[in-house]
Amino acid sequence: MLLNVALTVMACVAYVVAFLYLLKHFLQKSQLNPFLLWSVLFSGLILHGLVLSMNMIQPQGIDYDVFNLISFTSGLLLLLGTCFSMYRPVVFMNLIATPVALIGLLLGELLHSPTQVIRQQGFAIDGHIILSLSAYAVLSMATIHAILIWLQNRELKKKQAKRLWVNILPSLQTMESLLFDLILIGFILLTAALTVGFCNIENFFGQHLAHKTVFSVMSWLIYLGLLVGRWQFGWRGNKAIRFSLIGFGFLALGFIGTQFVLQVILMRA
Repeated sequence: MLLNVALTVMACVAYVVAFLYLLKHFLQKSQLNPFLLWSVLFSGLILHGLVLSMNMIQPQGIDYDVFNLISFTSGLLLLLGTCFSMYRPVVFMNLIATPVALIGLLLGELLHSPTQVIRQQGFAIDGHIILSLSAYAVLSMATIHAILIWLQNRELKKKQAKRLWVNILPSLQTMESLLFDLILIGFILLTAALTVGFCNIENFFGQHLAHKTVFSVMSWLIYLGLLVGRWQFGWRGNKAIRFSLIGFGFLALGFIGTQFVLQVILMRA
């Protein structure tokens, strides 16, 4: 217990330091030291992972408490954002991903329920869950990216004198290219997750999978339509943003919404 608290505090400190360092250089538009930033972020992520492993990996199996899942997903979001920023000009996204990881870590540590039933899962089911979480994290990044593009596009259309997002973000073309890179990776992960999941369903209704499956498949279809529209008709701008937000909305309903209703409101394992 004390070790968990100590690791959580150290991870939070690392996240706060990284966020303040990023914010300072972002506001001053100065050159940051990427090695220093990545070192602090990866230190926080390692500590975050240790806390999660203690909360999730139990002798009876893996504890898929909803707050553990939120913590896992938020940490994965920051991990992917950090990795992307090592070879893409998207370091600014960590300004959002870092506090999200911090909040997710605190929620997971403070609110997870140690009394939840822990089922012994097979490797296929655990693989499905990990793929689903990875898809959710990547598509979360894509959604944040889409919102930033909307803000940037709005400033360009209104011809505002002070263009905050236009000045601090990469060009609109670069942003849209990155958006579709993220959506493609997330779509591939979501496809793999759904395929593994469908192959391992034992009791569709008894496992409370109906709502989750419907929302996930609807999200998959929306992202498929967006990618086809991009390749065949050159979709971009507001149309791409709307599809991204709607697709993620359905995914969030299926992923977090269903689990939250079952566990917190209906109090079912």
